[in-house]
Amino acid sequence: MAKISGIVFDKDGTLYDFNATWGAWAESLLISEVQGDMDRVSSLAAALGYDLENKVFLPGSIVIAETVPTVAERVLPLLPETTLDALVSRMNRLSSGVLQIEAAPLVPFVESLKSRDIKIGVCTNDAERPARDHLASSGVETLFDFVAGYDSGYGAKPAPGPLLGFCKEVGLAPTDCVMVGDSLHDLEAGRAAGMMTVGVLTGPASADDLALLADAVLPSIAFLADWLDQLNR
Repeated sequence: MAKISGIVFDKDGTLYDFNATWGAWAESLLISEVQGDMDRVSSLAAALGYDLENKVFLPGSIVIAETVPTVAERVLPLLPETTLDALVSRMNRLSSGVLQIEAAPLVPFVESLKSRDIKIGVCTNDAERPARDHLASSGVETLFDFVAGYDSGYGAKPAPGPLLGFCKEVGLAPTDCVMVGDSLHDLEAGRAAGMMTVGVLTGPASADDLALLADAVLPSIAFLADWLDQLNR
C-alpha cells in the first residue's frame, strides 16, 4: 500500500459539525425568505429535509451534499417571487458569515498534518468564496494547499473532478491520497478518483451508511492523525 501523502477534506460536516453550524441558521434563512409566513416555512423545511422543531437537517436532506444551485432549485417552486440566480446569490452571501462550529480545533489539527508533510485540500459543494471565508475565520485558510467549491471549475462531488484537481495541484497520485467526508457523495467522489476513503460522524449520516463506501469510519477528524500514523507505519 502506498504511503498516504495527501488528504482531501469535505467542509460542512467534516471540518465543521454540520447541524451545530447550520441547524439554527437554516430556520432563520427560511423565515426571512418568506417574511415570517410559518406555513410557507414549513413547506420549505419539508422540501429541504429540515426538522423545524429540533433545528437539524435529517439524514438524506438534499442540503447535506448537494451544491447551492441544486438546493435552490429544489425550493424555487415554493418561492415564485424570486429567481434562481437571486436565491443562489443570497444563499452564498448569507452563508459566508455563519459562525462555524469546528469538529475539532482546526489550527492544531491542520498544523499536526502539515508537520507530517501531508498535503491538504478542501473540496466542497459550497461555493469557493464562502468556503474560504469559513476557513479564514478558523485561521487555517492559508495552511491548505488547495480549496475548491462547486464553482471553481472542477465540477462537483460525487464526480471526482475536484479531487483530481487537488492531485494535479500538489503533484500526488490519487492512490497516495485519502478523501475524508461525512456523506456518501464525498465517499463516492473519493472512490471515483481512486483514493482511500474515510467517513466521519459529524454530519447527519450514520456509521452504517458511511461504512458502505468507507475504508474506515471515525467519530470525527480528531481521530484522523492516529489512524493515518497507523496506516503509514
